[in-house]
Amino acid sequence: MLIAEQNAARNTVESYHTDILAFLNNSNKPSIEIEEFDILKYLETLHQKEYVASTRGRKLSAIRQYFLFLQREKIIDVNPSSEIESPRLTRPLPKILSQVDVEKLLSVAHDMPEAEGVRLVALLELVYATGMRVSELVSLPYSAYLQGKRNHALIVRGKGNKERIIPVGNMALQALDAYVNVRGKFIQQKDDPWLFPSNSKEGHLTRQRFGQLLKQLALDAGLDPAKISPHVLRHAFATHLLHNGADLMSVQKMLGHADISTTEIYTHILSDKLKDVVNTCHPLSKLAQL
Repeated sequence: MLIAEQNAARNTVESYHTDILAFLNNSNKPSIEIEEFDILKYLETLHQKEYVASTRGRKLSAIRQYFLFLQREKIIDVNPSSEIESPRLTRPLPKILSQVDVEKLLSVAHDMPEAEGVRLVALLELVYATGMRVSELVSLPYSAYLQGKRNHALIVRGKGNKERIIPVGNMALQALDAYVNVRGKFIQQKDDPWLFPSNSKEGHLTRQRFGQLLKQLALDAGLDPAKISPHVLRHAFATHLLHNGADLMSVQKMLGHADISTTEIYTHILSDKLKDVVNTCHPLSKLAQL
């Protein structure tokens, strides 16, 4: 149903599968016998194990979808999760990576030897230039490079199989040019379709491997690896764009957020800048200075 009706991404389907199985195994009951109490008891167990509210909320969402599906298919009459409230979330601010820190990462990557270093520079430049999700980045087809060369833009297939166009700057394209010259060292088969091929079962570089490479790079650059990840680079892209004057709607489109409220989390970095704008530009502020 998730695939056929909701066009859900593979990672979403896998997460739902894992969460639903964990709940059913814990409850040790057939699905048609599960009651509201069983779900509440499971959520309390997660709370005692110190799962954060966002994780408990995600697991509850998967459970809700499962029982809603059973109800629609007339396998059960009542959805036992329908009256359960989600855990209250405090929305965390994204981890911030300064422009200086990004430059450190790139500098160390440039000093790495041979093909591995050239590939890592290309990955860094591309994710920082576009704000792509790591799953979108590692699964880019080789045709994306050819397209980017022609149009200075990439067509990226994101969540829900939705496509969006992201501009790509010269630095990222130059890094890709250098990488393509050594890409042959990573190719596993003739006419390999992936931009970043590897010997993984997917056929391309995995999210996990890119994360590992990034952690090691952070150590080599003298940065805390716990604060560096592909997603943090995506945050850096959005944060630095907004800080340098980009409008929120443009950033929303490039990030591929369906709802602008998701993008609004980045506006925390604009508070001081907005104060300066008000103090400089508002007519009453000018009068107060007279």
